[in-house]
Amino acid sequence: MTGYRFVVADDHPLFRGALQQALTSFDAHCEILEAEDFEGVKALVGEEENIDLVLLDLAMPGASGLSGLVALRGLNPAVPIVVVSAYDDPQTIRRALDLGASGFISKSSRMDSIKDAVKTVLEGGLHAPDDLELGEEADPEISDLIQRIQTLTPQQTRVLAMLAEGLLNKQIAYELNVSEATVKAHVSAVLQKLNVDSRTQAVILLSRIGTEPLSEDV
Repeated sequence: MTGYRFVVADDHPLFRGALQQALTSFDAHCEILEAEDFEGVKALVGEEENIDLVLLDLAMPGASGLSGLVALRGLNPAVPIVVVSAYDDPQTIRRALDLGASGFISKSSRMDSIKDAVKTVLEGGLHAPDDLELGEEADPEISDLIQRIQTLTPQQTRVLAMLAEGLLNKQIAYELNVSEATVKAHVSAVLQKLNVDSRTQAVILLSRIGTEPLSEDV
């Protein structure tokens, strides 16, 4: 099968070019859509049809680390996302996979490794760097939070991401094309599943996912 549609989301033009080279060598007839910030990739994932794979940089402007992955998964859960990042410590990789990424590619990977990862994910598999022991989550609070996020429906995940953006119920209702009463029900369900009492507490929890996994040393 050829003619895949890929989204390459990275704020560095040179690295977007490198990913495009890897993808076109994998499939010369593919279509590649580009985004240089998180708002751009959200628009593509939410509006474009028949996207086969998203390659997502965790540190691009507006992405907020792994919370950006959570937001995209809620926006279109059918589209596989491969995280491509310089933050390639076992903790970040494991959390990305636990939060729904279909694969993880280190920015230091060779071209052949990138092509192999894309092939694996397009065939329905999961990809993680070879010869890397991911271990288990050391922080029990983060482990519990990830498990709670995994229980959210796609719509609830979208609502949580919109809460993190500071949107009001009225604005969320407009974006989702639902009633405010429906949004209130979603918000209540999110708070219950995350075991928090307020929108603010839910946003603070999500921000921990966004910042904690990323090492300061790149």
